[in-house]
Amino acid sequence: MHFDLPLEQLHVHSPELVRPADFESFWSDTLTQAREIPLDVQCEEVELGFPGLRTLDLSFAGFGGDRIRAWLRIPTHSQEPLPGLVQFHGYRGGRGLAHEPQLWPQAGFAHLSVDTRGQGGSWMAGSTPDPHGGTNPETAGWLTRGISSPADYYYRRVFVDAVRAVEAMRSLPEVKADLVFAAGGSQGGGIALAAASLVGDLAGVAADVPFLCDFPEALSLTSDNSTGYGEVIQYLMVHRDEERTVFDTLAFFDVANLVTLAEAPALVSVALMDTVCPPRTVFAAFNRYRGSDKEIVVYPYNGHEGGTAQQAWRAVEWVRSRCTA
Repeated sequence: MHFDLPLEQLHVHSPELVRPADFESFWSDTLTQAREIPLDVQCEEVELGFPGLRTLDLSFAGFGGDRIRAWLRIPTHSQEPLPGLVQFHGYRGGRGLAHEPQLWPQAGFAHLSVDTRGQGGSWMAGSTPDPHGGTNPETAGWLTRGISSPADYYYRRVFVDAVRAVEAMRSLPEVKADLVFAAGGSQGGGIALAAASLVGDLAGVAADVPFLCDFPEALSLTSDNSTGYGEVIQYLMVHRDEERTVFDTLAFFDVANLVTLAEAPALVSVALMDTVCPPRTVFAAFNRYRGSDKEIVVYPYNGHEGGTAQQAWRAVEWVRSRCTA
């Protein structure tokens, strides 16, 4: 069903979200602190017998020096450095298994498939723990972990990990450091947009049906408490006196706030029947995106699956065009 605003209204939907006064200094200080720890990129080759493709088990120091795992896949068709694509994954998913097929290396890109710390136990296996516990009670999942304080909130660690993943990719001799892109769908799309916001010179970002955008609106539209946003609702059903604290924390991690810092070219997709990441939350992030080189692709009759393979190929063509521009 088309449950949200009409499309013509979505195209101009740009809510006035609360952005903390110390928003930019919070993120500047967070990244400065993170970069005091060496990246310490480590790679171990995995022999799969795939012709034309190297696969490496890569790790780097993320937030707090925690080891973040990723699969690095490098096509061997060229002796020159290749453009790089850093991919983030949907909620509860991880980097997957070493042999799983991936479109990006097939398309000629060095490809980094990055774990989301603590996730990967539901689909697409992960192997990176989150050793930091929150200071507050939490519901199942990660949306409420550490939600009583921006310094302790789970996505502070995740977004720092994303920045460090881009920096790790850029450090590789097989990769063109000035042609590194970020991409992902759902949670991965939100993380990719956060990376584009916090890495000032990213070559581009492709985000499909992004999660973590416009928390106030997302929570007001969520009817299924089993979804990610529903975890926050469940938390507030019990901790009724913490509403202000929760929204104050979420404001620092709202991708619709972060993208007001983003300058990289952006390709975003949205599905008008998506009840998991409602269309107006995606448009809120897109319309508030600071950079002017941006495009949104609308799928009127799809839900959270979005444009699937069609959109994936569109992203490949879009990224390729940015490599030759």
